[in-house]
Amino acid sequence: MSKKSAIQLVILIIIFIILGGVYFKYFSKEKIVVDETSQQTEKEINTDSHDNYNKKKNDSEVVSVINKDKSKKEKNFEKTKVDLEKPKKKYEKKNTKLNKNKKKDNDIPNIVKDVEYLTTDKNGNKYKILATSGRTNQNDKNILDLDNVRGEITSNQRSTIYIVSDYAEYNSSTLNSKFYKNVVINYEDKQITCENFDINMDTNIAIAYNNVVVTDPKSIMKAGKIALDIETKEIDINPDKSGKNKVQINTKN
Repeated sequence: MSKKSAIQLVILIIIFIILGGVYFKYFSKEKIVVDETSQQTEKEINTDSHDNYNKKKNDSEVVSVINKDKSKKEKNFEKTKVDLEKPKKKYEKKNTKLNKNKKKDNDIPNIVKDVEYLTTDKNGNKYKILATSGRTNQNDKNILDLDNVRGEITSNQRSTIYIVSDYAEYNSSTLNSKFYKNVVINYEDKQITCENFDINMDTNIAIAYNNVVVTDPKSIMKAGKIALDIETKEIDINPDKSGKNKVQINTKN
């Protein structure tokens, strides 16, 4: 081999060595870097996927907890609402009962026990009315409705008139009285029974009507209506307006 050929061979070997060194230095390192980058990227992807899964799972659990808490609060609210409604209904029921009792009490207002009225007319006659109870009339506040009534009319010159009835109306404005139902009037030796007995304070006249019976020691008289003068005690006997109940007088033996 010539000297020139040997030199050329050495030069080629050096070139190949340099190329090999460059290749291993740069291209192998880039591959390693690429591999490491690929592995890191894959790891990050896996990490992100795992984190996303955990995040979704946590979010799902949070939503579930929130829904449960919301459902629980709604149930508690409904229960509280029901508990609040109970006393309200109880109050409304109680209030309704009170209103009924109040209305019932208003049906019989101003009840008075052991009533006593004393009045004197222009002629000096004294009127006394006693009753076990009384109440204001619903249609006229001046009228007092009386129960279990006893009355007395006294004067200085005449005998006392006694009156008994189941009910009566006393007018505090006019001082007139109306006795009714099972009325019994006694004075001197006479007794009058009737269903109605009205006393007018202005005229001093009392009118007995409806099933009137006048009894004295000598006779029994039935009439439709009689007028009694409070001053003189005189009786004016009349049949009723229909003419059905005529005056009947029966003498006693």
